[in-house]
Amino acid sequence: MLHPQCSAQYVLLCDLCETVPLQSHCELCNVNLCKACVEQHLSDSSKRHNVVSILHRKSTPSYPKCPKHADKHCELYCKKCDIPVCSTCVSKKHRGHNVCDVFENLSSKMESLQKDLKELETRIYPRYEEMASGVQTEKSELQTNYGKLTTAADQQGEVLHRKITAIVNQRKSDIEEMKNKHMAALDKNADEITQRITELKNIIEDLKIILKTKSVSLASTYKSRNGEFRQLPPKVRVKLPSFSPSKINKDHLKHMIGSVSSLSITPDKQGYTMKSPEAVSSPPVKPLLDKLRLTATIKTGYYRLYSVSPLSEEQVWTCGNEEIMKLFNLRGQLLTSIQTESGNTPEDIIVTWDGYLVYTDSDKRTVNLVKNKQIETVITLQGWKPCYICSTSSDDLLVTMDSDDLKQSKVVRYSGSTEKQIIQFDDQGRPLYSSGYTKFISENRNQDICVADWGAGAVVVVNQSGKLRFRYTGQQSFYPRGITTDSQSHILAAECQKNRIHILDQDGQFLRYINCRLDLPFGLCVDIKDNLFVAESDTAEMHKIQYL
Repeated sequence: MLHPQCSAQYVLLCDLCETVPLQSHCELCNVNLCKACVEQHLSDSSKRHNVVSILHRKSTPSYPKCPKHADKHCELYCKKCDIPVCSTCVSKKHRGHNVCDVFENLSSKMESLQKDLKELETRIYPRYEEMASGVQTEKSELQTNYGKLTTAADQQGEVLHRKITAIVNQRKSDIEEMKNKHMAALDKNADEITQRITELKNIIEDLKIILKTKSVSLASTYKSRNGEFRQLPPKVRVKLPSFSPSKINKDHLKHMIGSVSSLSITPDKQGYTMKSPEAVSSPPVKPLLDKLRLTATIKTGYYRLYSVSPLSEEQVWTCGNEEIMKLFNLRGQLLTSIQTESGNTPEDIIVTWDGYLVYTDSDKRTVNLVKNKQIETVITLQGWKPCYICSTSSDDLLVTMDSDDLKQSKVVRYSGSTEKQIIQFDDQGRPLYSSGYTKFISENRNQDICVADWGAGAVVVVNQSGKLRFRYTGQQSFYPRGITTDSQSHILAAECQKNRIHILDQDGQFLRYINCRLDLPFGLCVDIKDNLFVAESDTAEMHKIQYL
């Protein structure tokens, strides 16, 4: 405050009376005192005060005032309670605690604060600035990156449009070809009738001349052809073909277009925790049913039934121990049948994404496409025999095959008739598959290639590039036959000898068995609604089972 007699100077007053300018300082209690208050302060004999002239006091920080005792300063520090305390506090609530001078603790505190300040300024704060800058950069790139995803979706849509257009054009071409055949048959029929009409006109004219001239020679040489012409020429009867559009399944279309992986927002190790919105784009999960449902049983009429493949939700192709492949509906009615071109028994069948039947002919070493009941050979092998087959999500064909001497086995990917990939050995150059034994094949939803290798007693799974992921060997004496996969990336393998089907997850972990009074389950397939079709070998019956 300003002293009344020295208005231009700032005067420090006594801490006790707060009216008289200070003259002395108690270094122990860290209080400033006037001359009159010194005696009063020294009257407290509980402390060894050290009162010096204000001019000789040491430059030390002031002690904080005690919040519990207004007339005291916290000149001590309780290490146990981690707070400054005054002498009265020590004698009462902090008796027996480990205490030290408050400035001794302050020194270590200051060192700690200095370290914190240095770390904040030199390491932590710059890191936050760097992260903030990174987020801004990522935000600026977000539009471009998501634009690439949109472009990829558009490109896939264009691919599908082209494929659909090609299929539609093929159907139209087939229709045009049938129309031309129909027209040619009618033209031929019309020519035959026209020729008969011409002959009739000539006969009528001849008869008129004979009757008019009453010529004996002409009349005697005339031979009646009325009986011949009473038999009218056959009329061509053609049943017009019909177009049966397949039911468009939304899930099937989604599968063909592809999927977008889930948006995963997770913190890195240096970041703060942010929960990821798990359900943003996760596909619906279909749990396994506690109780299986057998929804249809069809007697196929084969002596042995080997393979089944659905054409639609209501129609299934089958093949067995004869050269005929049969198409049934779920009521067990035979809709159509196709004989192999060679007359050999087909090794396996599959229905492609565009609805065409494909079969392998091991004896002729061919893979064949059935189109409008016409058979076209698309693959012919040399030195290898095609065995089992599957169609992939990219419309390729995967074919298991054995060498003629039955000493080698491999999986080959084809696009049309073009060989694209061979899968035969692992990273150490060892064969992935046994040779000369049954090897059904299926592509999983994650594009893993799954082979039921009977000779190896295992389900052998490789990724899309052909690298071995795992082998599932069941328990003991596991010899799988048919294999298929579903929308949940489950792998289903038929164990023929034990009359059951193993269900695995996509990483080869066993989940459960399907065992509903099956009798030698051999071939397996799943339709677009995850209904399981099982071909029983000995009974030649096909079962439809709901298990999801």
